[in-house]
Amino acid sequence: MEQRHLGRTGLRVSRIGLGTLTWGHTDENDAADLMKAFWEAGGTLVDTADVYGDGEAEYLLGRLMERLVPRHDLVIATKAGSVPDPERRVDGSRGHLLAALDASLARLGTDHVDLWQVHAFDPDAPLDETLQALDIAVSSGRARYAGVANFCGWQLAKAATWQLAASGTRTRLASTQMEYSLLQRGVEREVLPAAVDLGVGLLPSSPLGRGVLTGKYRHSTPADSRGGSDQLAPFVAPYLDDAASRIVDAVVTAADGLAATPLQVALAWVRDRPGVTAPIVGARNAQQLTAALSVETLSLPDEICQALDDVSAPMHRYPDQNWSTL
Repeated sequence: MEQRHLGRTGLRVSRIGLGTLTWGHTDENDAADLMKAFWEAGGTLVDTADVYGDGEAEYLLGRLMERLVPRHDLVIATKAGSVPDPERRVDGSRGHLLAALDASLARLGTDHVDLWQVHAFDPDAPLDETLQALDIAVSSGRARYAGVANFCGWQLAKAATWQLAASGTRTRLASTQMEYSLLQRGVEREVLPAAVDLGVGLLPSSPLGRGVLTGKYRHSTPADSRGGSDQLAPFVAPYLDDAASRIVDAVVTAADGLAATPLQVALAWVRDRPGVTAPIVGARNAQQLTAALSVETLSLPDEICQALDDVSAPMHRYPDQNWSTL
């Protein structure tokens, strides 16, 4: 699999990442099959978080690194800051973040992670305090690189600029992780331009539109799908409207013309967008993952990309466009 630099750093990662959001509820043998298929395909970037499965995802990943895949073959990315507290869903304080990192390292069974990200912006914690936790993590060797997730445009720009303001004493942001797909192009409004300008690599989550872009929901909701489960149906529901259906139909048409699958077309589109480093793919089994990894051989023709751009284009006017043309 092709490797790409993460933002404006020396860290290289596979251009498709493996997500572990559901690993807290995944059988260890199934997770082992996923990890083996990913590793054998040349994948290196594995994304997790301290809250996935209440820590079970990190435990499982640690066990697989111990017995199945060499630690040095992987780029381990985890996140901290999200907390299971309905009164305060994010804790970006220095104390919480560093304690969470130590707990993640213990669960993972390693002395460092390759990429450590703040899971979300905390409006109740001073941003410079949150960012100092990243500096301490890197300077202490517990993390090699640092990034953020779910920061809006001004939050990302402020954080990345702060880290660049004192060269040599602060850790530049390597990444930002955000939802991005043909069904969710909101990051193109401000987040992606800021990331490109400041040398921050984008790691798209839900690059298949929460599964909808595979086309499996076109005519009905499969009983064994996320949309068919009581727990995850609300997660999928926003992408089952008429506007999404038109985009999915266009993806299916493009796939038919290219002798590819809708999954391949949708994933190739987001993988090759400017500023994107590696979409994070979550799969329930090795068969689904293999289907996603098969996109490595596909590059979309320019006319197909343009057609998909047009049918999925979000409404961005003032002040995103040049004001003189409005």
